[in-house]
Amino acid sequence: MPSTLSRKMGENRFVITAELAPPRGSDLTLFQRMADIVAPHVDAINVTDNQGANMRMTPLTAAALLVQKGIEPVMQLTCRDRNRLALQSDLLGAAAMGIHNILALTGDHITCGDHGQGRAVFDLDSVLLIQMIQGMNEGRDINGKPLDGKTAFFVGAAAAPEVEPFAVTRPKLVKKAAAGARFYQTQAVFDPQRLSMFCATVKPLGVKVVAGILVLRSAKMAEFINRNIPGLKIPPAIVERLAQAADPAAEGLRIAVEVALECRTTCHGVHLMAMGRDEVVPSIVAALN
Repeated sequence: MPSTLSRKMGENRFVITAELAPPRGSDLTLFQRMADIVAPHVDAINVTDNQGANMRMTPLTAAALLVQKGIEPVMQLTCRDRNRLALQSDLLGAAAMGIHNILALTGDHITCGDHGQGRAVFDLDSVLLIQMIQGMNEGRDINGKPLDGKTAFFVGAAAAPEVEPFAVTRPKLVKKAAAGARFYQTQAVFDPQRLSMFCATVKPLGVKVVAGILVLRSAKMAEFINRNIPGLKIPPAIVERLAQAADPAAEGLRIAVEVALECRTTCHGVHLMAMGRDEVVPSIVAALN
């Protein structure tokens, strides 16, 4: 049975997803509470995988919990922390638990996070991971041996529409599409015109585009992102709006709504990244409807 996300994208319907991080511990109470708040307003919830190379509970467990609650997850899976054996094992476990959507990522380098002394794996990159998943969907493992029950994953990949120069990143997007990616989930977008150009450029690849919408809290947060996150630059005008606002958090929400509304006519969906302010997701979705 196809996922809701794949069905809606196949029908060219606009989709909305949001993002939740598993807990930094074994207590899932807050995760479940936030999922209950967000789920009625979105088509699926992304479950992050040690986002920013910071240690969290495995997304496999958190995504399986969402399935049990009747909520459709998109399980993120990075190459940073697993070799091909572990990646295949987690994917088979995900399939058995009813998880149908995978966002295949190479992953931030381990030195970016809270376990910088660790050793990254990177046995595969995102393109090879997508190829492997496509093979599993066809009933074989990465070595070509048959599986006892094939998978049926709807696979997405990451994209960065505002990275400069874009021509450098386009070949990898082509490879991701050829490997089997059916949608691109972008990094945070702040320039809808650039997103429009991106969508026009990748349209021949037949891959849907879901634009990342980041809810900023303050000018300080925006400045930190500009200093530390490659490929993501928040325009000075937005940083200034946040700096001048009497209530920066409310202003960040307004900015997110404005960008999402502009993206609505350009791409196939939006992905809301509330950065711990998951309670604001319903208001953003309401503004889009």
